[in-house]
Amino acid sequence: MLTKEEMPACPVATTVQLIGSKWKLLIMRNLMSRPWRFNELRKDLEGVSQKVLTDSLRAMESDGIITRTVYPEVPPRVEYALSPLGETMRPILDAMEKWGREYKEKMK
Repeated sequence: MLTKEEMPACPVATTVQLIGSKWKLLIMRNLMSRPWRFNELRKDLEGVSQKVLTDSLRAMESDGIITRTVYPEVPPRVEYALSPLGETMRPILDAMEKWGREYKEKMK
């Protein structure tokens, strides 16, 4: 997690730095519905490599956007979910979904 001094001065640039990658946005899209396990995400996010998914999840956890819960079972079960901070991004993602739908309708 970056310190305040390390973050860009522009708030939009800060948001883009935290969730601006294609995969982070799609991970968040999935986590808006329910907690997901790693392999579920990997299968659903067609084209994402295991390394990119792992790195994205670690960065998002470090930034406080998602939570990682490890259940004490054999074999271990790990679930990822939006954190309370990540939940505050829901209106942004909802607006992106709405805009995307409207754009697709206009392009028909």
